[in-house]
Amino acid sequence: MNINSENYYGDNRISTALLLAAGTGSRLYPLTKSSPKCLTLVSEKSIIERLVTNLKKQGFTRLVIVTGYQKECIMDFLGSKSGNLTIEYINSPLYQTTNNIYSLWMARNIINEPFVLFESDLVLNTSLLNEMVLPDKMAVAKMQPWLNGTTVSLNKQNQVTKFHKGTTDTYTDIRYKSVNIYSFSLASWQAIIIRLNQYIAEGGVNCYYETVFSEMIDDKTLSFESVSFDDKPWYEIDTIYDLAEAEKLFPIKLKKRAV
Repeated sequence: MNINSENYYGDNRISTALLLAAGTGSRLYPLTKSSPKCLTLVSEKSIIERLVTNLKKQGFTRLVIVTGYQKECIMDFLGSKSGNLTIEYINSPLYQTTNNIYSLWMARNIINEPFVLFESDLVLNTSLLNEMVLPDKMAVAKMQPWLNGTTVSLNKQNQVTKFHKGTTDTYTDIRYKSVNIYSFSLASWQAIIIRLNQYIAEGGVNCYYETVFSEMIDDKTLSFESVSFDDKPWYEIDTIYDLAEAEKLFPIKLKKRAV
């Protein structure tokens, strides 16, 4: 059975992606001095070019990008079309004083269908998205000593039961690192918008959207089934060190010489 087939998941297959790419990428300076993080080259190919390639291979037809810092660079690089993928832009003018919760909120009026949410610092093997094209999924990887950030707990059915803020405290249960890729059904997205509106109205523009997801998991107004990213390479690039590690996982492919 070919899991990559565009028809495999039938009507439930998601074909819209949202990319949050408004930030300044300050931890990658000086590489981000005059261009956004998503245009950083990983083994001679930019993060965003890799994502677009992955999306097209998975049959996505719409990509919405929330821009901010150096937005013209992204727009000039991608344009409005790549193969069968239509590309649209939302500019976040407050990108310097807001966090990713505000970028996600910016998409509330332009997306009215199931979608997959991406951050602009991820490189990954295309096949890792096979299961993410179904709604209400969350990409995770087993927590390792070199990873940091938000973790989650899972039950025996691989459902996310709890979000945990990044911590150095010891814990007894198995924790899983959020890979920062989520898929949403339309019903889930509509419920999230209501909560986002509340946060923004109360001035919570510097929060992380994980705070909203965490609260909704706790009160059972949102649910995610986990998708393991442990079997194939992926990397989150925040620093120059991360970039070096990512290039080990995604080396330059040498072209075969003609005989």
